[in-house]
Amino acid sequence: MGEMIPPAVKKLWDRWNIRGVIILSLFLQSILIFFAPSRRRTAKKLFLVLIWSAYLLADWAADYAVGQISDSQQEEAESNKHSKNRELLAFWSPFLLLHLGGPDTITALALEDNELWDRHLLSLVCQAVATVYVILLSIPNRLLTPTLIMLAGGVIKYVERTAALFSGSLDKFKDSMLSKADPGANYAKLMEEYTAKKEMNMPTEVIVVEEDPEKGREGNTPVKRRLTALQVVQYAYKYFNIFKGLIVDLIFTNKQRDESRKFFDSLTPEEALRIIEVELGLIYDCLFTKAAILHNWTGAVFRLTALGCLVASLCLFKMNKEDQYDGFDIALTYALLVCGIALDSIALLMFCVSDWTIARMRSLKEDLDEPDIWIDRVFNWMLGFKSPKWKRFECFKDGHEVLNRSFMFRRWSEYVHAYNLIGHCLKIRPRRIHQTKGKLHSFFHEITQRITLCFRALAIGTLQFLNRLSRDNRVLGTILIKPLRVFLLFFFKLPLLLGFLTDKVLDFFGMKELVEEIRFTTSDRLTKELWEFIFKEVKHKHRFADDQESAKGISSARGDWTLVETSSKKTEDRPDYATLLRYVTDKDYDQSILLWHIATELFYQYQDEEVITEKQEYTNQEFSKILSDYMMYLLKTQPTLMSAVSGIAKIRFRDTCEEANEFFRRKHIKKSSNAEENLMKQASKDILSVNTKIDPMDVKGDKSKSVLFDASVLAKELIRLKRGGENMWEVVSKVWVELICYAATHCDSKEHASQLSKGGELINFVWLLMAHFGLGDQFQINRGDARAKLIVAN
Repeated sequence: MGEMIPPAVKKLWDRWNIRGVIILSLFLQSILIFFAPSRRRTAKKLFLVLIWSAYLLADWAADYAVGQISDSQQEEAESNKHSKNRELLAFWSPFLLLHLGGPDTITALALEDNELWDRHLLSLVCQAVATVYVILLSIPNRLLTPTLIMLAGGVIKYVERTAALFSGSLDKFKDSMLSKADPGANYAKLMEEYTAKKEMNMPTEVIVVEEDPEKGREGNTPVKRRLTALQVVQYAYKYFNIFKGLIVDLIFTNKQRDESRKFFDSLTPEEALRIIEVELGLIYDCLFTKAAILHNWTGAVFRLTALGCLVASLCLFKMNKEDQYDGFDIALTYALLVCGIALDSIALLMFCVSDWTIARMRSLKEDLDEPDIWIDRVFNWMLGFKSPKWKRFECFKDGHEVLNRSFMFRRWSEYVHAYNLIGHCLKIRPRRIHQTKGKLHSFFHEITQRITLCFRALAIGTLQFLNRLSRDNRVLGTILIKPLRVFLLFFFKLPLLLGFLTDKVLDFFGMKELVEEIRFTTSDRLTKELWEFIFKEVKHKHRFADDQESAKGISSARGDWTLVETSSKKTEDRPDYATLLRYVTDKDYDQSILLWHIATELFYQYQDEEVITEKQEYTNQEFSKILSDYMMYLLKTQPTLMSAVSGIAKIRFRDTCEEANEFFRRKHIKKSSNAEENLMKQASKDILSVNTKIDPMDVKGDKSKSVLFDASVLAKELIRLKRGGENMWEVVSKVWVELICYAATHCDSKEHASQLSKGGELINFVWLLMAHFGLGDQFQINRGDARAKLIVAN
């Protein structure tokens, strides 16, 4: 039987498999060091797939190449044949160990990777042994000295990665947050003294002296002026070292809570946003990069040593006789050395300008009114590029300001995503309120639209021309024109057919739901007004959190706190909003989200028929719409993040969609090219037109979990109150703030941290904002610090 692989192909493979994989490994390292930092800035699925692929392939390529080099060296040793390039093969193997150490910008794809640090430790030992084995097989080797130097550099890089994974594992992360064990007062000694004094009939008592809660708070008090970019990073680093314990569910003291509340109470909403985004960035660095182990003296020495190993190896390699090796292999070796030095230099530059380095080099001043020195001005200039940039968008009257930083200077994605249930049923993506597309994106979008319109006009014109020809000449129409017309109709219907077949294929492989999530999710930039609204609502509520019980009660409110507070302000001529309470207190959380989401959409489409003259009313309407679609996005597309509060959300969502689809089919409401803009309005109008005097649950029973017409009842109640002259959009927007605050404080904290590697979410900011204002159950505030003392009366 002949060979399955031709000899020429086999020879080509034997010649290039090692070299090809080494080139691939170097290419993947370049992708990771340049693109991995952007994980925190975008949630684009294709980009995250690119990073995921590069991360996994980088480890595979390095492992495979080391194995191939080992096999090649072993074959040569057994056959007593020594090729002239075997020394270069041995020199390349430490580079692969260097690549396995990975770039500083990514150590873990997900939090679960940190828990596998012990596997990486075992892999380090195995790969180091394999590399030493390859080097020993190459002796005698004229490149032995630079090879051993590179081995030291490769081991350092791999040790850095393993140490970063170890420090990022949740158990170790929690241990690093624990303070020194405090046994408290010496109870045994105190009681022995107490007993002795009592036996001597001396008047003795034990009293507890409370520690002054204001002690130690006199420094670093914020001044009544705008914080500089440097001060933002310094305060963020200070509170990061305290509140990173949220990730592992640590309990904070009343002193930490009161200090944080006092500080954030003095900030403007924009300053709070800037501090929180730096904090979240530091948390990301701590869990997903080498930042935690590099930003100390040991890490700095390791980094300089690894870079020095590369430079020394390059110098020693140039001193050897290059003409004794193949030209391509020499070029590849230089590429490995030069690219390694370049990538490490870039990593060192990133290290020097990072928030960690700046915060550690310049600590907070005791007196914030003290003038800045030159280094402060340099740091302020550098950090100024990352400060929030706002762009005014003319959406209503003088418009709203949207967050609009350049991509490379963003600290997170800056987007608030949207997913609409009724739009999903009608196959319509949610409409962006602020069309903040980039110039390149707008250009291609405009070109695509023009090409589509041209093809449509050409198709319609061609069909009309053929129809006239067929009427004028029946013979020609029968022989040529009719078949051509059928072909054109088939050609222009082909996209629909392909779409139908694609749906079937995706459904067969279980990917239809994922594709629909991507297809019907849109993103809108965060507006300054929306963040200010959320900040002021949380700030307003924290003033009622005087003790642990009230703080937990406020953070557990799901709209009822707002409705009760609003109802308490009612007068005789104003209705009682408590009629809306049953839609939050008597429902599960996921059921409330669906109810208020659909009701908000119905109310929104109904309100569009009226002219809004007040900007505040329009703003509250916009807030309600954005938060409604955003919470539906979280409930539908972020099941792991919302798992603690979602309940049977998926069942309710599917049942509600099925009832909506059935209703739309019966009413003949479907997407068409000429009616898409008014389709949502028509669908909402038809849903509201259904008589709901009888409770839907009394008709359907409990088998179906659909809430479509229950939401219609709620929407009608909102419309009724609006017709009575009430500012219902303000009430609805405040209810949505409470709903997102409840989700933020009750979702798993580890899932909040995981979300930072996918661009971050608005809910992550709300989560940290709530913690800074002391809202939640993570504070131990029943008693202050105290010490017992033995008092003997004279």
